[in-house]
Amino acid sequence: MAKPKVLVTWPYLFPEADELLRQETKATYHREERPMTRQELMEAIADKEGLLCMLFDRINGEAMDAAPRLKVISNLGAGLDNIDIEAATQRGMAVTHTPGILTEATADLGWALLMATTRLIPQAYNFTREGRFIGLRYHLFLGKDLVGKTLGIYGMGRIGTALARRAKGFKMRIIYHNRHPNPQGEEVTGARYVSFQRLLIESDFLVIVAPLTSETQGRFGLEEFRQMKKDAILINIGRGPIVKERELVQVLKEGLIWGAGLDVYEREPEIEEDLLELDQVVLLPHIGSAAAETRSAMALVATQDLVLVLKGKRPQHSPNWDKIKG
Repeated sequence: MAKPKVLVTWPYLFPEADELLRQETKATYHREERPMTRQELMEAIADKEGLLCMLFDRINGEAMDAAPRLKVISNLGAGLDNIDIEAATQRGMAVTHTPGILTEATADLGWALLMATTRLIPQAYNFTREGRFIGLRYHLFLGKDLVGKTLGIYGMGRIGTALARRAKGFKMRIIYHNRHPNPQGEEVTGARYVSFQRLLIESDFLVIVAPLTSETQGRFGLEEFRQMKKDAILINIGRGPIVKERELVQVLKEGLIWGAGLDVYEREPEIEEDLLELDQVVLLPHIGSAAAETRSAMALVATQDLVLVLKGKRPQHSPNWDKIKG
């Protein structure tokens, strides 16, 4: 029996995942370390039964219609905002993703970004590397204390809960806002559910961990920033379009909040130009889950689920499997 044809939208994954694809499929990889253009994707997917894609690949009904044999879309990531799940369900295509695996690595990165922004670590690093350190100066790079402060979390799911666990070691008061309360997360971390307005008003550090939905898109803009403390710090490790970047720039310039740390961007990979010039901002290139062990495990699970669907078996993580099989 011929192996099913699969498209991988990146030149390589990790050894175990690549070997599984080699054994079970006839896989075609994108040849360059950049996102595929729309035309490249549409042409490459035409005869494929499986697709292993990345968060930057937009897989909508148009792309699906270009692949009449497609059975499974396996997303190498926990989020699914780049895939039209309803369109896939209507066409009988299974969608899979990799939730849970990246929780701890992303929480680690979120905490590192919070610490780096709060204590001005990148700025101090650059200062030192530039040869400008001439000895201790009493008021040089004055950051902020974390111990005993209030951490606000917007999106208390797996990653938000993991972040709150880290905050316990700093004796922080933890508050959060979700669409619904998370009793299990509260029990583990001591966090308290509050209204969105209270989250804005009371947080010393506000970390966005929420997924991108119609409700969260553009949720943080001028109106929200103006309700925050003037010495508050905003961290975004969720999705870029949750924050209106131009309005964030405005409040930072006006001193309405103290600083910001971003790993994701509203129009990624484009970054609002003024953000690059602001001293009180720390910017990272979307590396939330970029730990070798984590990314390797994600690639393997994504590949395993793709292979399971191609064999007619239930995948480990799919939001629409029961609907297309029900």
